[in-house]
This record gives sequence, C-alpha cells and structure tokens, in this order.
Amino acid sequence: MPTLFRFLATLVILGGLAFAGLFALATLVVPTPREMSVTIPASKLQPPGR
Repeated sequence: MPTLFRFLATLVILGGLAFAGLFALATLVVPTPREMSVTIPASKLQPPGR
C-alpha cells in the first residue's frame, strides 16, 4: 500500500506542477499584437457554379 500512496502523491505533485506552469504562462506572458494579411486566391472569391 505505501507504494500506491507514493505513486498517487507523485502524480498529484506532477499535476500541480503542470497546472502551476500553465497558470504562470496564462497570467505572465503578454502576447504582442501585430498586423496580419492573408492573400485569398480569386477562385475562392467566385461563387460556385458561375
């Protein structure tokens, strides 16, 4: 039984570290907005069948 508790404790600690990492990334990293342009081919702008 002690190995089961050790295994579960290890999983809980790893899950907590993963959650803390995701939380830190979500709150501390600020994305820089920039302009974006996408070229659309003329064939995509034509309605089908015409």
